[in-house]
Amino acid sequence: MPTLILVRHGRSTANTEGVLAGWTPGVALDERGAAQAAELPGRLAGLPISEVVSSPLQRCQETVRPLLDARPELTAHTDERIGEAHYGDWSGRKLAELKDEPLMEVVQAHPSAAAFPGGESMRAMQTRAAEAVREWNARVERDHGPGAVYVMCSHGDIIKSLVAEALGLHLDLFQRISVEPCSITAIRYTRLRPFLVRLGDTGDFASLAPREEPPADDATVGGGAGAP
Repeated sequence: MPTLILVRHGRSTANTEGVLAGWTPGVALDERGAAQAAELPGRLAGLPISEVVSSPLQRCQETVRPLLDARPELTAHTDERIGEAHYGDWSGRKLAELKDEPLMEVVQAHPSAAAFPGGESMRAMQTRAAEAVREWNARVERDHGPGAVYVMCSHGDIIKSLVAEALGLHLDLFQRISVEPCSITAIRYTRLRPFLVRLGDTGDFASLAPREEPPADDATVGGGAGAP
């Protein structure tokens, strides 16, 4: 079966403003995010990519555009099932405000029980994304062979949930996973099991350096802005 290259979108204006974007329209890459996207073709230059699938949201479409421009032979596909979590009434709100919501404790510690008001549950989010990957695996293998490599550009919580599913981790453990903007995560699927072969690889270790303020104990819903 194929190897899936999961790319989180580059840093967005919502990331830098500390806003939970969700499906809010008009959320674009910021200047750094655009630079990250511009570097993506070079980072993936050695891979024989067969397909590119993207979330319909603007920040993902902008992230894959340089890759598609560099490889005009590739066809771009859009799949809503790998779009961001539907955060409902939380969409567009500041993360600093949301941390005091009682539901945030559930999102952090027991996400399999979390459902966003006016939105979807985290279980539904993981299920739709995993179903999309299974269908695309079958399609890519059928059209390009079992050794094919394809790219999927999505969002932090989606990618984390797919990694958890590939590792056989309960969804309640997925907040232990971190993927920065424009990071690359690779999962090689086989008949018996998936293999996680890269996780959140940006090629840059700046985010590991000590900071003036220690990192928070909680995971950033939506994925965070990455290294300063």
